[in-house]
Amino acid sequence: TMRDGKKIYVTALGLDRVAIYDLDPVSGKLKLIDNGYAKLAKGAGPRHFAFGKDGTRMYVINELNSTMTVFNVEKSGALKEIQTLSTLPEGFTGKNYCADIHVAKNGKYVYGSNRGHNSIVTFKIGNDGKVTLAGHTSCGGEWPRNFVIDPSGKYLLAGNQNSGNISMFSLDNKTGLPLLPSKDYKIASPSCLKFIEE
Repeated sequence: TMRDGKKIYVTALGLDRVAIYDLDPVSGKLKLIDNGYAKLAKGAGPRHFAFGKDGTRMYVINELNSTMTVFNVEKSGALKEIQTLSTLPEGFTGKNYCADIHVAKNGKYVYGSNRGHNSIVTFKIGNDGKVTLAGHTSCGGEWPRNFVIDPSGKYLLAGNQNSGNISMFSLDNKTGLPLLPSKDYKIASPSCLKFIEE
């Protein structure tokens, strides 16, 4: 949802689009807004998204073509694409499927997971909402299906489904990059990580 709770966004991976609905707070019913689809490239496979710190940008990670797309969030709630770029390093030719995406607590970086390349990609967010590649960090295992940033914003934990471990990284204040795993936890097939804040 948008921060004001008036819109609902839904990624349709197989249709390569994001659907945008008005939310009626009384009835709970959803109504597709006018021109209520944001289209992505054919075969992109939008999987998850995260809003920037002020809610005026949306960052969508595309599972099937290993890209991230940046949208402006218009006042109407509509989405306008402003950038799409690869989540993979130049020269990588293996199979890869993107999974999760999160924005840093300070709003300066956005992270995505690469299943296949087995990495966390870090992008620096500019003042205009567009991003530039900051780097790639090994996820500490295989198939990083999900990851989470802790409530303090100091750590990133990656759930590596196929290697059966959760790797914990410190986040560098200056570069935003996850630093080499400081801790590693064995757990069978981790697929979703969440912090519960009270």
